[in-house]
Amino acid sequence: MQRDGFVKRQASIIFRVAIGVAALVFEVAQTHAQTLEPRSYSNSPVGLNFLLAGYEYTEGSVAFDPSLPISDAHLHTNATFLAYARSLNAWGDSAKFDVELPYVWLEGSALAGGSPRQRDVSGVADPSFRFSVNFYGAPALSAKEFADYHQDFIVGASLRVFAPFGQYDDTKLVNIGTNRWTIKPELGISKALGSWTLELSPAVTFYTENHDFFNGNTLSQYPLYSVQGHIIHTFSSGIWFALDGTHYVGGRITVNGSTQDTWQSITRAGLTVALPINRNNSVKIYTSTGVSSLSGGDFTVISVYWQYRWGGGL
Repeated sequence: MQRDGFVKRQASIIFRVAIGVAALVFEVAQTHAQTLEPRSYSNSPVGLNFLLAGYEYTEGSVAFDPSLPISDAHLHTNATFLAYARSLNAWGDSAKFDVELPYVWLEGSALAGGSPRQRDVSGVADPSFRFSVNFYGAPALSAKEFADYHQDFIVGASLRVFAPFGQYDDTKLVNIGTNRWTIKPELGISKALGSWTLELSPAVTFYTENHDFFNGNTLSQYPLYSVQGHIIHTFSSGIWFALDGTHYVGGRITVNGSTQDTWQSITRAGLTVALPINRNNSVKIYTSTGVSSLSGGDFTVISVYWQYRWGGGL
């Protein structure tokens, strides 16, 4: 009987640790899925191509239930990204399609029962695909027509999908890939005020189930509701910067239908600076950090992107 009680207690601890690490994986995934992206709904000439290459560093501490034998948990990732985007004509409105392919190096450490534990892994993360269209205030224009275009008020929408093609090992609690589909519809609103632009983008993120979470368990997640805003200033030289902010709530996690309190309420703030080099090349620097959090979200992100654009008559 004592052995049965011990086994049950150990099973309970393992399950609760799995829930906690599932929440950790959720937080890391959201750091990228909820990336602050100013000027997502700005207009550009039809047929313009964008090639982007970037590097991103993420670091943060992780809080577990005090009753669990896990403490001093830290995680950081190094990631490279390759992305391609093209501006389109969608029934007379400006639109854009983009695809992003990330490769991630992940390192995590914690004390488990007083003993150090380490997880080091690298591989391809889940790629994403997005289609966006501006259905008010941003018509599809050629390069010649675009020369006379001045933004006023834009309303658009996008659909972003993360495909479960990233590296995944069901015998490990922490992975690079998520082994599930993620779907994020978003509404975008942008208003120009001289050299300033105000943007607001509410969204909801849906998740399919992961039926192979840690040795065959089923991980489910409720939708995540988010809103991000940007205050952008553009200089006559083409340099621009943006003050960024986002808040997201929800995303409660369950494993085999059971859960602890993994409901999220997180606010993040960031800064983006874009520096044009010449007509075709530019560099973008971005950073963000957690401002307030009910649970998790204490991550700092720093990234640098190089962008090359061509086509569209430019």
